[in-house]
Amino acid sequence: MATIEKRMRNGKTTYRVRYRDPAGGQRSKVFARKADAQRFLNETETAKARGTWTDPALGKVLFKDWLGEWWATTTNLRASTRERDESLLRRHALPRFGDAPLAAISQRDVRAWVADLSAGPLAPATVQKAYQLLGKVMGAAVDAGMIPQTPCRRVPLPKVEREEMRFLTPAEVATLAAAIQLRYRALVLVGAYGGLRIGELAGLRRSRVDLLRGTVQVAEIITEPKGRLQIGPPKTRAGRRTVGLPRFVAEELAVHLADLGDPEAFVFTAPEGGPLRVHGFRARVWRPATRAAGLDGLRIHDLRHTAVALWIAAGANPKEVSTRAGHASVSFTLDRYGHLYPEADAALRDRLDALYGTAQPAPASTVVRLPRRPGRGPSVAPGVSGNDKSAADGPRTTL
Repeated sequence: MATIEKRMRNGKTTYRVRYRDPAGGQRSKVFARKADAQRFLNETETAKARGTWTDPALGKVLFKDWLGEWWATTTNLRASTRERDESLLRRHALPRFGDAPLAAISQRDVRAWVADLSAGPLAPATVQKAYQLLGKVMGAAVDAGMIPQTPCRRVPLPKVEREEMRFLTPAEVATLAAAIQLRYRALVLVGAYGGLRIGELAGLRRSRVDLLRGTVQVAEIITEPKGRLQIGPPKTRAGRRTVGLPRFVAEELAVHLADLGDPEAFVFTAPEGGPLRVHGFRARVWRPATRAAGLDGLRIHDLRHTAVALWIAAGANPKEVSTRAGHASVSFTLDRYGHLYPEADAALRDRLDALYGTAQPAPASTVVRLPRRPGRGPSVAPGVSGNDKSAADGPRTTL
């Protein structure tokens, strides 16, 4: 049973709270005021009853120590995602909270940290991601019973202003395909009309290309976490897909594959052979080609945006775009590319106008008044106007 003991030492009065933790262990804490001791006792007993009690000693663990433990047991991340998250935590969270005990990190501290990050050179999206990662770390501390609640709650975040995506016209795609090294001409066309990501283009094997049907199957991707090549499946189930190519792109791809007989060989390789390394490709091949084509600043990923824009211009609906692009949901497609559907909105309004025109009420001249029921006003029947005297003077029928 929990108690509060009054103690006198050297003329000083203190109050010691004695209680048992959920495991039955004896614990105590000393306060200078009885009111504080009573409040602590009440809160402790309430937390025990609700199952939210945490060991105060665990809350004294430093953030950097808990982060190391949490990170070592986080195993559900792709290598590239792990590299990105580790960098964000190391650069932004550790300098601020590394030496702080977990229980000492308050919501006000997190709020001030986010404000400081937002005032610096970081992009709003980076600030949001850093905050989300801190929230995962502190949420795991709650789940582990180290702190009663996370300080990452109801913190205002900077608004992410989505930048307008860059799209190429078919003429610009042709110009870029002509300007790039001949061995990568087909890569530009497959990217701009098939919508494959650069990792998907790099991981495409000869056996995944069906020239007869004009399709490519996305089944593997290449990533480079910390400069090490890794080959694996797409990130999501939707990412594994088969994409149909226009006939002229399939023909270009057939020319590109003419001397490639090994079915497990990569379709697009590094200049010296072997898997395509994106960082080297960007610096040595892509940027010189975009400058030569008058498209300086164009990103490789803009080929994917171009493909989506061209699909929409050709009449593809959101479901078709979502499937071809490998998006996890149609809602993401609409959120990202919905503004490219102005013609669809105009067509919808035209159809609504047509529906309205077929649902107009009958003209007044075709309305006839029927005999009244007792206690009711005059009734009207189709075919005769209410002002038609001959109908009004005709024989009455009780309904």
